Amino acid sequence: MIKEYIRLIKARGYMKRNIPFLYSWHAYVGYELDLYEAFKKPKTINEVATENALKEDLLVRWVEVGGVIGYIKQRSKQRHQTVNRFMVPSSKNNPRSTGVLLKEMMELHIPTLINYPKLMKSTEKENFNQKEHGMVIAQTSSLLEQLAIPRVMKVVKQAKPKTLVDVGCGNGGYLLKLSQKFPKANMIGIELNEEVAEEAQNKCEQQKQINIICENVLEWKPDSKVDFVMLNNMLHYLSPKEREKLFRNIGKWLNKKGTLSIVTPLHNSKHGGPFSSVFNSFFTAFENLYALPSETDLEELAKAAGLKIKKMKPVIKEGGWYQFTLSK
Repeated sequence: MIKEYIRLIKARGYMKRNIPFLYSWHAYVGYELDLYEAFKKPKTINEVATENALKEDLLVRWVEVGGVIGYIKQRSKQRHQTVNRFMVPSSKNNPRSTGVLLKEMMELHIPTLINYPKLMKSTEKENFNQKEHGMVIAQTSSLLEQLAIPRVMKVVKQAKPKTLVDVGCGNGGYLLKLSQKFPKANMIGIELNEEVAEEAQNKCEQQKQINIICENVLEWKPDSKVDFVMLNNMLHYLSPKEREKLFRNIGKWLNKKGTLSIVTPLHNSKHGGPFSSVFNSFFTAFENLYALPSETDLEELAKAAGLKIKKMKPVIKEGGWYQFTLSK
C-alpha cells in the first residue's frame, strides 16, 4: 500500500511540474496560427475557424485551455477574446515577437529531446538543417542581441575600431545597431545561410558602410588587418577543431591592438547551469552541432590565437550567456 501511495505522489508530482508546459503550448499554437490576433476582438469559435480554415473541434479545445490558463476570456455566451496578458506573444507579423522563441523550442528543441531514448540506441544522430531552421535561429538570436548589444556597444566604444567583422552575422542586427552608433567604421558581416544573408543585406542596405558576404568563415580572410571581430552565439556550430582553426585565423586577421568580442552560452559556468546543460544535451544530439565551450576551453582557444581574455561579463545569467573581451 505504501508503495502505491509513493507511486501516486510521484505521478502527481510529474503532472504538477508539467502544468507550465500548457502555457508554452498554448502560446506556441496561438503564435503559429496568429490566433491571439484573430481573437483580438470578441469572436465566435466558428467565425475564427471559418476565416482561417481551421478544424473547429480542435480550435474549441485550444480556446478551452486558453480560458483555464487565463489567455482567452469568454465575453458572451458564444464570443471569446484574447486577454491582454504580458506573456501572450504578439502577432506573427511582428518581427520582434517572442513567439519565435516558442517556435524554436516546440519545433526543434523539444522534439529532439523527446527523441533522446531512440537516439541513445541508434548509431546515427540528428542533422541540423541550416536551410530549414536558419531563419528561426536568426530571429531568436535577435532576442539575445537586444540584451547583449549594450555590452558590445561599450566594448566597441572603448576599442574605437575603423574596421569591424561580424562572424556569423545572422540577419545583421548587431551590425545595423553598431553602424548607427559608429558611422565611420567599415563593417563586414559573414553569414553562411543564403536566406539569412539576403535578409541581412536587405536590412542593412541603407548603411553603405556595411558589406554582407555569404561565405564559410573558415575559408574567408580579410583583404587587410582589422581592428575588431565579433563572434556572437556561434561556437556551438563549430567542432573543437574548427573552433581552433577559426581562432587562429582571427588572431591573424587582427592588428596588434585588435579586439575580439564573443557572446556565447558557457558550459559549467557560475550562472545558468540548468539551461547550459540542456543546451548541451540538445547540441550533442546532432552530428553537426557541438557542446558548449567552458571558460577553460575559451582560454585555450584564446592562447592558440595569441589572445588573452581581458573581461568576462554575464549577459543572461539564467541562460549562462556571457560576453568575453579578448585582445593581444
